[in-house]
Amino acid sequence: MAIKSNSYIARLSQDHHLEHSFCKRIEKGIELDVSLDRIRNYVSFFWEQHLRKHFLEEEQLLFKSIDDVFCTKGKEDHISIISEIEKIVSGNNVGKHNYLHLVSSIYQHINFEERVLFPHLELLLPEEELKNIQERLSQSHLDSFEDDFSDEFWQSN
Repeated sequence: MAIKSNSYIARLSQDHHLEHSFCKRIEKGIELDVSLDRIRNYVSFFWEQHLRKHFLEEEQLLFKSIDDVFCTKGKEDHISIISEIEKIVSGNNVGKHNYLHLVSSIYQHINFEERVLFPHLELLLPEEELKNIQERLSQSHLDSFEDDFSDEFWQSN
C-alpha cells in the first residue's frame, strides 16, 4: 500500500507506515498460528508506545480545528479502534477474528485519512495553521518510535 506524504502533515503519514507494519505482523502471527497471548502482548506494547500518542496528536492537532463529517469520522474510527484494542488487551473471549478485525479497521482508517481526511484538511486549514501543525509534529517526533518489541513472533520458526 502506497502512502502519500502530505506536505504539512507528512509526519503523521510516516506514522501510518509503522501502523501498516504493525498490522502485517499481526496478520503474519495469525497465519503462523502463534499464541494469541504473544500477539496480545505486542498489541499492548504498540498501543502504549506509539498508537495512543499518534491518535492524540491527530485529535489535538487536526480534528479540533474543523468540525465536519470527515473529522467526526476520524474521531469515531479512533474510538472504535481503541475499543477493539481494549478488548484484545483484556484477553476475555478474544479469538483470531478480533485481531483480524482490528487489522482491517486500522487499514480502513489509514486509507480514509490518507485519501480523504488529510487532503481535505490541507485544503481547508489556513497555511499558517498547517505550518504550525508541521512545526509541532517536528518537535514531538524528535525521538522516533522504534518498534523493537522483543518477541518477534511474526518471524517464521
